[in-house]
Parts: sequence; C-alpha cells; structure tokens
Amino acid sequence: MYKLTPGRVAQAIRGVLAVIGTPTRPPKPCRKSPGWTPGKTCLRKNPFPIVKKTAKPPRKEPSVAV
Repeated sequence: MYKLTPGRVAQAIRGVLAVIGTPTRPPKPCRKSPGWTPGKTCLRKNPFPIVKKTAKPPRKEPSVAV
C-alpha cells in the first residue's frame, strides 16, 4: 500500500462515491398534492408586514435631592 496525496484522494473520491452510492433518498417532486381538486390554482399566502423595533430613547439620569 502506498500513501496518497490529498490531491489524489480528492480526484479518486468522486469515483468511490459513484460506486457506493448515497444513503439519502431522491428528492420529492415539487408539485401539487394529490388531494387538490383538478384545475385549482396554488396561490401564494399574503405576507405579513414586517414589524421593526424602534430605537429606545436614552435613559434620563435620576435627579439627586440636595
């Protein structure tokens, strides 16, 4: 057995992955669900307005009673 350089390992890993395959499932199709009635169109949901927090005013120093 001989030592491989990192470059040679990177070149060979693609062939190794092609032979052993992947443990993940194939992606699901991006279509309407089977329960949809034929002819019904998919509409986007109405976006809610973005709520931004306002900057807090500076705190007032407590007055010292003399």
